[in-house]
Amino acid sequence: MKKLALLLILVLVFTGTLIAQGSPEAETAQEGPFKVGVLYISSPGDMGYSYMHDVGTKAAEAHFGDQIEVVRMEGIPENDAAARAMEQMVDEGCGIIFANSYGYMDYMAQVAEENPDVYFEHCSGYLSDDNMSNYFGRMYQMRYLSGMIAGRMSKTGKIGYVGAYAIPEVIRGINAFTLGARAANPDATVTVVWTNTWFDPSLERQGAVALLDGGVDVIAQHQDTTEPAKAAIERGKYAVGYNADFRKITGSDNVLVSPMWSWGNYMIPQIQKAIDGTWESQSYWGGLEDDMINLSPISPLVPETCVQNVATTQEKIANGQWDVFWGELKDNTGKVRQSAGEKMSDGDMLSMDWFVEGVIGSTN
Repeated sequence: MKKLALLLILVLVFTGTLIAQGSPEAETAQEGPFKVGVLYISSPGDMGYSYMHDVGTKAAEAHFGDQIEVVRMEGIPENDAAARAMEQMVDEGCGIIFANSYGYMDYMAQVAEENPDVYFEHCSGYLSDDNMSNYFGRMYQMRYLSGMIAGRMSKTGKIGYVGAYAIPEVIRGINAFTLGARAANPDATVTVVWTNTWFDPSLERQGAVALLDGGVDVIAQHQDTTEPAKAAIERGKYAVGYNADFRKITGSDNVLVSPMWSWGNYMIPQIQKAIDGTWESQSYWGGLEDDMINLSPISPLVPETCVQNVATTQEKIANGQWDVFWGELKDNTGKVRQSAGEKMSDGDMLSMDWFVEGVIGSTN
C-alpha cells in the first residue's frame, strides 16, 4: 500500500507539472503583448520634456505594433507616489519600466530591488543594479551649439537662463551654453535664476520675467514647459527652447533654436532586448553618434554665417575631433579648473557643481 500511495503521488506531481507547463490554460496565460510601463513627471501636454518622452514612447508603439502594450502614468510627483506607481505597473505585468525624471531615482532603485524579474530604466540619474539601468544623452553638446546662436543674436550680450535645480545635469548644460555664447561673443554673460522645480509654468514664467526686467535680451531654459520662451517672445526678445521645437509650437521666429531629444532611439532597442531576454544593466550616455540629441531647425532670423559655424562645430563633435569641455576652463571666480590641452572626463562632467567664467549666479 505504501508503494501504491507513493506511485500515485508521483503520478499526480508529474501530471500537475505537465498541466502547468503545457496545458492550453498555461499557454494562454503567457500570451498577449509585452507590457511596457512609462512614468512621466508631468503630462505630455507640457509640450516640453514629458511631451518629447511621449514622442519616444509613441515611436516605440509604432515600431512594435501589437507586440507591446504601454502602461502610462503621468503627473506623478517625485515622492512615495512614484514608488506606488511603479509597484502598480509591476502588478499589471509590465516587463520593463521607464521613469523620466531625476527625482524618481531612489524610488525606482527600491522597487527594482523588490522585483528582480522586472527591468527598470531611469532617465538622468546615476544609480544602477542588476535589473536597473540609468540613461541620458550628451545634451551639453546641443547646449553649446544653441549658445553659439544666442551669443551671436544677443544685442546686449546679456543672456538669461531659467534653471530647474542646481544639480550636475543642469549646471553642465548652463556651462556648455555659456561657453558657446562666449565663443560667438567673448563678452557675453549668462544670468541664472533657479525655480527649484521641474514643472511649474507659473514659476518658470516668473523667472523669465525677472531676467527680462534685468535687461537680458535672450532667454534660455532647462525647464519642462514653453513659458520662459513665451515670456521672451511677448517682450519682443529672443528665446532658446528645450526638449521640443518651440518655434513650431509658438509659431514665432524669435525662438532661435531648440536643443531636442530623440528618446525613442534608446527605448526601442531596450524594449527589444527585454522581449528577447538579452537586456543587461548599463549606464548609458549617448550623443550625436547615437542620434539621441539634435537641434531643431534654426530660425531664419539667424545669419547664414552663424548657421554654418554651428554646422561645422557640430560636425567636429560628431566626428570626435572636439568636444565642449576640452581645453582651459575657468570658473566664474577666475579660478583655473582645467588646464589647456586637457579633456574633461565623463566622471567630472557628470559630477559638475561649479559655473564657468561668464555665468552670473550660484550653484548653492
